Amino acid sequence: MDPATATTPGGPADEEQLPSLAEQMADQLGGWRGLVESSIPVVVFVLANIVGELRPAVIASVVVALLIAGLRLAQRRPVRHALNGLFGIAIGAAIAWRTGDERDFYLPGILYGIGYGVALLLSAVIRQPLVGWIWSVLVAGGKSEWRQDPRLVRTFTGLTVLWGVVWLAKVGVQAGLYLAHQDTALGVARLVLGYPPYVLLLLITVWTVRRVTREPEPLQTA
Repeated sequence: MDPATATTPGGPADEEQLPSLAEQMADQLGGWRGLVESSIPVVVFVLANIVGELRPAVIASVVVALLIAGLRLAQRRPVRHALNGLFGIAIGAAIAWRTGDERDFYLPGILYGIGYGVALLLSAVIRQPLVGWIWSVLVAGGKSEWRQDPRLVRTFTGLTVLWGVVWLAKVGVQAGLYLAHQDTALGVARLVLGYPPYVLLLLITVWTVRRVTREPEPLQTA
């Protein structure tokens, strides 16, 4: 988001400088290829663990994640999403390997989700909405002019609360399955509650911010 979009909403600069909805979504998700590639190692682990044992499943998921990252690197494609996925897979695999409990593969993601959800809600409480700062870094090129626009502060605060509630709800489901030792169901929940809610939240966020920045500010009356 260019400074002009926060200070002079509705002007020509909005149409020329604000990336399209599709462009912003593609950048944050790594495109459909990024979505698929980041999910493959988890799918491999779930399936391999169902038909076999824990350690082969751990090895298979890590090898697949490494192959995906290596393929992207060889093709000179962005590796940010692949490396993020590899990092998460590697930590979960290491814990599961050490404990011998397949459900521990998902423990880092559950703990991360709890921390992230709590951080989102706390940032909204102190009027420093985390979604706004993430928007500044990922979309606005580091600019934070939205802090001077009360409408955008309210918008990002509301969006941050929404993200926090959804994040804690989905991680709550996974935590419940983890504590109940429902290992296969936990793997399925990791997939179902992974990207679908994330994509929906991104759509809502991008659409809402674009709408607010393009609305003219209400006239002040004496």
